[in-house]
Amino acid sequence: MIERPNDLPDFKKPPVAETVLSLQFEPIAGLTSAHLGLLWTKFRRDMPLIEEHPPLPPVYENFDAHPAPRVEVSIEDKSPTPRLWFLNQQKNELIQVQPDRLIRNWRRTEELDAYPRYEPIRTKFREEVARVEEFLRDEGLGAVSVRQCEVTYVNHIAPAGVWTSHADMKMVFAVWSGLAGPSFLPTMEDAGIRMRFVIPSSDREAIGRLHVTVQPVWRKADDSPIFAMNLTARGTPLGDRIENAFEFFDLARKWIVRGFADLTTPQMHRAWERIDV
Repeated sequence: MIERPNDLPDFKKPPVAETVLSLQFEPIAGLTSAHLGLLWTKFRRDMPLIEEHPPLPPVYENFDAHPAPRVEVSIEDKSPTPRLWFLNQQKNELIQVQPDRLIRNWRRTEELDAYPRYEPIRTKFREEVARVEEFLRDEGLGAVSVRQCEVTYVNHIAPAGVWTSHADMKMVFAVWSGLAGPSFLPTMEDAGIRMRFVIPSSDREAIGRLHVTVQPVWRKADDSPIFAMNLTARGTPLGDRIENAFEFFDLARKWIVRGFADLTTPQMHRAWERIDV
């Protein structure tokens, strides 16, 4: 297993509710629902539960005049192959697979679930990708040719004794000034945030983006206010091999963790027990 880089911000109690690693690749020609069911047998020991969902559309970062991610839409003369979920018994770990995508999720399903950290999740996913590659070779379905990679961290930010209502964004997010005209508008009720940052390669060419969204929501368990902060780093690895994809995952994770630290306040860092400063 790889080691955590020493130069990354670190917290004893991070508010991470879900972590997602996603490989998007050239569609595997000939991969059918029957193949996906057979693939499940390779994972069934650790992932004994299975669910069927509609396939996800391809999403690509582009760097033309309209920087929103591009979604490809195609019309097919047959029903699309579904996306299958392979889940563990606790349903806090799952693998999603469809003809052009393989995804690894960890998600908090119980309040006391401990976040396992990126390195173990990455290590498991690398082993699972190798298992899928072996299956495709054995079935004569070809190799994986990576097109896009994506890492997402979903954070559920609770008050933690720092803030009390969704109007207190400036206590949570360093990018929020909280400035408003004091002569007319009352205290705001709530607000959201949406930002994009270009991720450059070592030669400063754009290879991806970090997308950040913040929404005020209410926790189902006790109806208390929280902020849902999603950070997604998506882009094209420098090569179509699996090793290139995992290099991009590591870069994406660095952008997410450093971006999270930049965008949140020292008060919240103390509540999450930051240990690298």
